[in-house]
Amino acid sequence: MEISPKDRFVTVYGRKPVLEALDDPALEVDKVVLADTARGSAAREILDAARHRGVQVQRATAQRVKVLAGNGKQDQGVLADVVAPRMRPLELGLRDNPRSVLVLDGITTPANVGMILRTATAAGIEGIVVPRRGVASIDPLVVKASAGVAFRAPVLRCATAADAASSLRTAGYPLFALDSHARNSVFSASFGSRAAFVLGSETSGITDDVRPHITEWLSIPMAASVESLNVASAAAVLCFELVRRATTS
Repeated sequence: MEISPKDRFVTVYGRKPVLEALDDPALEVDKVVLADTARGSAAREILDAARHRGVQVQRATAQRVKVLAGNGKQDQGVLADVVAPRMRPLELGLRDNPRSVLVLDGITTPANVGMILRTATAAGIEGIVVPRRGVASIDPLVVKASAGVAFRAPVLRCATAADAASSLRTAGYPLFALDSHARNSVFSASFGSRAAFVLGSETSGITDDVRPHITEWLSIPMAASVESLNVASAAAVLCFELVRRATTS
């Protein structure tokens, strides 16, 4: 299948994030797009950094840069496409039969998405579904919150969380989701050899079009009348419970 550029690159925008990407020898930058109105020392610094790395620089209108960046206020007339070697479409990712998959559903806060990418990657989760719609895009804010891990996280792309849920169920994955009132907890439930876990937003939870696909709801036990955790914290509890099971089985 032909892979869209959106499923191969993390696009960073703004002068500082682009320069940081160009200055990091561990990152492969596919290209830089610079607004044709960009002039002066800032533009020269980017051009020099790209030349030093042997990275192609394309000129485009300022409006085109805004469209490509997907951010009309903070692109500063420049963006860079950084190769994300583990990013691919969900369809391709499922061919490898990953044991554990996270699905992000309605999480729009970049800091939470970034922290989840960092935690899940550290825990060895084999696939993290970040849909193109309904979830914060992988932008400089997400990259910063992930401490750069977003570039090498095992990100799986699809249109929506509902599409991901449907595909995972068709592929034979049970889908688990968190609910503070659920009888079974993440520490007592049986997950089997393969499982997918849906993480919803703190305000609205799992979206209505994903709910019908959920196989079982799970809770994280709380003390002192604490109602719930931040979604990134809940993801950390879940991910490292999976690590604990893997190391003690």
